[in-house]
Amino acid sequence: MDEQNLIDMANRIGEFFDSMPDREEALTGIADHIHRFWAPRMRSALLASLDKPHAEGIEMSGIVREALLKHRVELTPAATATA
Repeated sequence: MDEQNLIDMANRIGEFFDSMPDREEALTGIADHIHRFWAPRMRSALLASLDKPHAEGIEMSGIVREALLKHRVELTPAATATA
C-alpha cells in the first residue's frame, strides 16, 4: 500500500468535510467515510502512518489527523482469526 497515496486520498476526504460548520460532525464524517469505503488493510496502513514522522512527501491535514486520532479504535480493523 502506498502510504503517500493513502494520505492524499484521506486529505481529499478531509477537504470535503472541513467545510462543514460543525467540527464534530466533520470529524465523525471523515472517520465514517474511511470506515465504510476503505479496505481494512488501507485503514491499517493509514493509521500506522500516524505514528511515523513525515519528513518529506504529502503531509496529513490537521482535520484528518484529528479524525483518525479521535476515532482510531473504531477505524482499527478487527484481527482476523486463523483456523
